[in-house]
Amino acid sequence: MTTLITGAGLVGTSYAQSAVRRGEKVVFVDPIPREDFIRAKMGNADFTYLNEDVRSLPGLISTINAHGVDTILNTASVIGKKVNDPIHFGYDLNVGGTQAVADAARLTGIKRVVHISTFGVYDWRKMGAGPVPEDDLMGAGTAYSNSKVAQEMIMEAYALEAGFDIFMLRLGNVFGVGHFWGGSGGGQKVQDLVMAGITGEPAKIPEEQTMDFVYLYAKDCGRAIDICATVDQPAENAFNIAYPFTTSFDDLVSVIKDQLPDLRVEIVPGTPPTNRAAPLDITRAKEMLDWEPEFSMEDAFADYVADLRTQIDK
Repeated sequence: MTTLITGAGLVGTSYAQSAVRRGEKVVFVDPIPREDFIRAKMGNADFTYLNEDVRSLPGLISTINAHGVDTILNTASVIGKKVNDPIHFGYDLNVGGTQAVADAARLTGIKRVVHISTFGVYDWRKMGAGPVPEDDLMGAGTAYSNSKVAQEMIMEAYALEAGFDIFMLRLGNVFGVGHFWGGSGGGQKVQDLVMAGITGEPAKIPEEQTMDFVYLYAKDCGRAIDICATVDQPAENAFNIAYPFTTSFDDLVSVIKDQLPDLRVEIVPGTPPTNRAAPLDITRAKEMLDWEPEFSMEDAFADYVADLRTQIDK
């Protein structure tokens, strides 16, 4: 079996680490060269990396046919405010790229697509205290949120038309050793905090990033994707994948300080944080995928710190 992974970032490499352990072949496509990052994450595992744009339907079809791909993991998106910078680029990548992936799956007879969505699809303007189930209101009006809703709608329609299995994973903010080119302010914030705790330099965190948030450790994320790549299609296709609680900024700093007591934090004044996050209901993932986080927050950060130290020492 071979999985095509669009996007060579934290989520794609976290899945690939799980996939290769069970003998899966993985092919990354990404137009921005970062093979060194993939190699650092994959170690000696075998993988293929191609400098290809997810928006190129001919390129996707050629890659699928050349490598015998039967599963696609679609992670390629820009995130958060990067979708607005400028918005026509953000939508060209997020919506146009997703349609190209869906068309490639339809035209080549792909059996399964695992699409990476986000808890950002929910309409946080109208949410209560949570937990938020998968059938709650969607589309927060922002360029990012609405683009991710559009991605899900496109994927679901193509899956119905072409007959491939579709899993759409609404991830919390994923943290782990990454590069965050895609625009994950939350992922970058967490890595800045951990890096500061290791180096002794103060972490300078923008005020707007001090919100309550819903998190997910990358290795639990990779395991969830691996389950979706291998199980029979359940009755539902959208799943919340996250810790089933929100974490305040102070609690985030505290759990990192448990591992790195010398961590110092400086808040850079600016836009006040908007705390729209509520806990996600992960009951569906528990019941249909037999998934829930294996790493506690404390264990996740112990593991994260060890991984980041290893990367720094290389």
